[in-house]
Amino acid sequence: MDDTRFRLLRLLEARPDLSQRDLAREMGISLGKVNFCLNALIDTGFIKVRNFRNNRNKLSYAYLLTPRGVESKATITMQFLKRKMAEYELLKLEIEQLQREIGNLGERRNE
Repeated sequence: MDDTRFRLLRLLEARPDLSQRDLAREMGISLGKVNFCLNALIDTGFIKVRNFRNNRNKLSYAYLLTPRGVESKATITMQFLKRKMAEYELLKLEIEQLQREIGNLGERRNE
C-alpha cells in the first residue's frame, strides 16, 4: 500500500486534475483500487476533493494534497528512497557476482 500511496500522492501533486480512470491508467492498477486508495487518503486527511460544478463536465474533480498530505508524502518519499537504495545495492552486488561468474567461465574455456 505504501508504494501505491506514494505513487498516487506523487501523481496528484503533479497533476491534481487527473480523473480516477487516468490515475488508474498512469499507475497500471484497477479503477477500483484507485477509488479505494483515494477514499483512504481523503479519510486520513491527506487529500481533499474539489468539484468544479461550473465546468461543462460535471464530473470534473481536483484532488489536492493537504498540508498533512504533503508532510506524509515527504515521509513516504524518504522511506521509498531508502528502500530503493537498498534494493539497488543488493542488485549491484548480484550483478558483480554474475560478472565474476561469467569471467570465471570464460577463463575455464580458454584453458
